[in-house]
Amino acid sequence: MTPAGPDLDPLATPLAWATVDARIAGCNLAFARWLGVGQRRLLGLPLRALAPDGGLDAALDRAAEPGDAPLRLRRLGLRFADGADRFADAWLTRTDEGWLLEAHPVDEFPDDDPSRLPSALSAALRGLAHELRNPLAGIKGAAQLLGRRLDPQDADGHALTALIDEETARLTALLDRLLSPAPAAPHAPLNVHGVLERVLRLAESDAGWAVRLVRDYDPSLPEVEGDADRLTQAAWNLVRNAIEAGASQVTLRTRAEHAARIGDAVHPLALRLEIADDGRGVPADLAERLFLPLVSGRAEGTGLGLALAQQVAREHRGALSYRSRPGHTVFTLLLPLAEPVDA
Repeated sequence: MTPAGPDLDPLATPLAWATVDARIAGCNLAFARWLGVGQRRLLGLPLRALAPDGGLDAALDRAAEPGDAPLRLRRLGLRFADGADRFADAWLTRTDEGWLLEAHPVDEFPDDDPSRLPSALSAALRGLAHELRNPLAGIKGAAQLLGRRLDPQDADGHALTALIDEETARLTALLDRLLSPAPAAPHAPLNVHGVLERVLRLAESDAGWAVRLVRDYDPSLPEVEGDADRLTQAAWNLVRNAIEAGASQVTLRTRAEHAARIGDAVHPLALRLEIADDGRGVPADLAERLFLPLVSGRAEGTGLGLALAQQVAREHRGALSYRSRPGHTVFTLLLPLAEPVDA
């Protein structure tokens, strides 16, 4: 069934739908605003006309059947009339009544620039950052007040208030970075197990006894060059996803991997961090676009956690991948390591 415009207008993701002969039958407000045109002016226009460089031709010419997997179009250039080019990672789906085009806008920068987020996502995050600053300050103040009232012998209570204080400081720094972008902090040597212990403290506070958390560390691993806060953010997003997928056990495993391929390069030595769980697994219909922003398998999900985790991996010249089936999902983060120097 063709989507109804008013039902999709609240969505921030630009969407357009077309008839079987690929003429635009409608779009939501986000799509029209992104192209800088009124919704009605697009009606009846050939979908191909929005991609003057022919970027949609091959996809539309493929004899896709309703129900086939969506076609992914990387950095598709779209334009209305003589307006400026807009770029998007797009998904084209054949429906019973025609076509659905889903666009995730990206800035006019190379795909492999790890410091860039899609423009729509950046704008959304900046707005969210602005709204979260005051509540975070209140949480931090409340935790400090609670800490002063605790019995000095209450070690667990003091540990929890310290955790709240540390995490609000980390999130405040993240918000500052979103509101006032600055060059990334230089990477420094760090113990990845220290990062993972911080993540496990968060998981224990979040899930309590409902989830068994298992450590499977290789203590001989050398230090990795990185940003501890950003790696904490990435690992915590992966662990939290596992918890929210109904896992009863989450395992954090570290190993050294030799001759590891990351992208087009082979590194003599790499850190392999695996986060494994026994939850529901990744829905099959999300498998090809799981790392795209705003894609989530849960109705209440934001679809930002995996996109941000992947960005952190790229910031560290690494890669994030996964394999999944019901009852067994493993997300793998590969990070290059410097080879140890013989004494």
